[in-house]
Amino acid sequence: MQTNEPMTAPRVLPRGPHRLGREVVEASQRGRLLDAMAHVVAAKGFGATSVADVIARAGVSRKTFYEHFRDKHDCFLAAYDLGVEVLLATVRAAGTEETDPLAVTRARTRAYLRTLSEEPAFARTFLVEVAAAGPEALERRRAVHRQFAGLAREIVESIPGAPRLPDDLYLAWVGASNEVISAWVVAGRTAEIAALEDVLVHIQVSLLARPFDSAE
Repeated sequence: MQTNEPMTAPRVLPRGPHRLGREVVEASQRGRLLDAMAHVVAAKGFGATSVADVIARAGVSRKTFYEHFRDKHDCFLAAYDLGVEVLLATVRAAGTEETDPLAVTRARTRAYLRTLSEEPAFARTFLVEVAAAGPEALERRRAVHRQFAGLAREIVESIPGAPRLPDDLYLAWVGASNEVISAWVVAGRTAEIAALEDVLVHIQVSLLARPFDSAE
């Protein structure tokens, strides 16, 4: 996965002898394992996914897997963290040319939905399967929700005179938005979620109506 092309599968090295340095080989192997984890979990669910499934898709040995990760859970969390890092960077970069808070909100919402729709395996891992990966995964999801809530706060508080709203209100926006998108992902409609842009913008503006109105 590369930051200039969000959620794109890492380039697979040719099999057989090559002259690439060990660090390059290891980085590619790790990337392939993370990508494989996201795809296998999306297809089989976290509980049914095995290390054997992941290494078969990644095209690496079991020894290589354990050189990078302690176990399946460790690999899953690493895949989740990397995907979230790219997703957050993509959303933050959207709408930077806009000055109107509603325009920024719409641009970021569009970027979020587009990234997930283009990477359905990650969308399912990020939104659905993370809930099955145990307490540590759930804590990481809560941390991610707080980061997205912070992005919304940045927009609202950029408005002159906007009141300081409670953190829980921003978290409510994140939770409501994720619930709507997740329902479409579970229903196999990930490719269509760009159509949710107006709904998600409406949710955010409705919850944060007072500060948006104050800018008028």
